[in-house]
Parts: sequence; structure tokens; C-alpha cells
Amino acid sequence: MSDLNQISETVAKRIRQDLQKSYMEIIPVPGIEDKLDSLPSDMYLAVTCSPTKGVDETLDLSEKLIERGFNVTPHIASKCVGGDKHLEAIIKKLDELGIESIFVPGGDRPEPMGDFNNALDLLKALKKLGHNLNKIGMAAHPEGHPDVSDEILMEALEEKKDLADFIVTQMCFDAEILNDWMNQIHKKGIELPVWVGLPGVIERGRLLKTSLRIGVGDSLRFLRKKSKVATELMKSSIYNPDDLLRDITEQIDINDSKLAGYHIYCFNQIEITEKWRTDRISALN
Repeated sequence: MSDLNQISETVAKRIRQDLQKSYMEIIPVPGIEDKLDSLPSDMYLAVTCSPTKGVDETLDLSEKLIERGFNVTPHIASKCVGGDKHLEAIIKKLDELGIESIFVPGGDRPEPMGDFNNALDLLKALKKLGHNLNKIGMAAHPEGHPDVSDEILMEALEEKKDLADFIVTQMCFDAEILNDWMNQIHKKGIELPVWVGLPGVIERGRLLKTSLRIGVGDSLRFLRKKSKVATELMKSSIYNPDDLLRDITEQIDINDSKLAGYHIYCFNQIEITEKWRTDRISALN
């Protein structure tokens, strides 16, 4: 079980608690709803938004998951929303499905479908139009973005903080960088709960194949330059997040911060990631 065998009781307890309330990100692909039998039926799931198939596909899968009892947070990517009329239709559909939480990223489309060029535009429109949502999430990039400076990323967080209720980060690979970033946002007065993006147990071949299909190749190449762990991910046949989980939990500032838990990027390797999660919870009891 990697180095999780040599940790303090306090760290073990925190890891167990954080894994118990963690949730997975699901990518809408044909038949994915038939691959969820290993998950507890009331588990929280996030459903991504494809830059090619858009919000409708996200909401269609969300509806199927809700019918099975899952708690769902769909991604409503700003560049995939055509305008106010489209947004009004999305809000209506969210109401019909009883969805109370969404996540608003900018999205990976090269050009926006309509008037919303970024997440801030969509968040402002949601506030103006009104809705019955209880929680709205925004994205953050503690380890940087290949196309945007750290200064602009922080400015964007400050602009969005009063329009959102929680933060979800990109996949994180470096606990010290994450720790520094948590301190930075605290100093900026950003006190929202943070769900840290944790890579799941990922087979390299599946990761590369999935990255080509969903368009995260640029991000992976960027991570190779930015992170030793990401480089190891590309070298090894399987990446296991045990050491990263320990390193994050042992950062005192992170533990004293608004860390809410983990948003697990499983790249649809649901069964192996859920086995890892439940095995770790059991072993740390």
C-alpha cells in the first residue's frame, strides 16, 4: 500500500475522511452508465461537458445517473452555451431533474458557441437570470495553465469568488505547489471550499487514448514540463496517487485551509479507481 503504511494516526484519519467524501468525474461516452456498478448508488458524480457534443450530452447522462440514485453535478461549460435563451433552457432542465449543484468551467471549445467567452460571463448571466441552484463551482489551476499566466488566473478567481460557492482544481501533482496556492488564495480573501483534483489509478495506455479522444493532450504535455510526478506518470505503466495523497495531507497549511475533499479524475477507469478508494478507506480504519 505504498508509503501510506508509514503515516501518523492523524494523517491516516484525515485521508480516510477525505476519501469518504470524495467524488469522481465521469466523461460522457456511449455505455458509460453501464460501468458504474462498483459505485455506491448514492455517490456524488461530476459529469464533464464535451467541446464537440456540448451541454445536452452532459444533461442526458446526468438524467440517467439520477435515475439510478446518484447525486450529480454536471459541468456547464461557458463556451458550450449559445446565449441567454440556451441558458434559460438549461436552467429549466436542471430544475426538472432536481439538480442543485453545477460546475462552471470555461470549456475547451476553440471558439464560444455564443455570448459567453469565459466562465465569468456565464456566472454573471446565471445571477442575472435567476435559478434554484444551491451550489455553483468554479475552476482553479494551482499548477498553472499552458496558455494563461498565474497573475491572470488569480485575477479571474478574485472576479468569480462572489459568484460561486466552491472551487474545483485541475489535476494536482505537487503538494508543495498546492500548499503555496492555498495560502495565496487565503491572502486574497478567497475562502471558498476547495475540492482538490486528484488523479485516480490510471493506466498509461488508457490515459493517453482517452486524452486524445477528449482533447487533454495539451494539458498532459504541459504537466510533463511542470511536474516530476506527471513525468513519472508518463514513464510508468500505472500511476497510483498514494504518495501524493500522503504529501497533500501532511501539508499543515492545507489541513488548516478550506480543503473540502477530492475531485477524482478517473478518466472513466471507474472500477479500478473505486477499488483503490475503498481499499484505502478500509486499510486506514
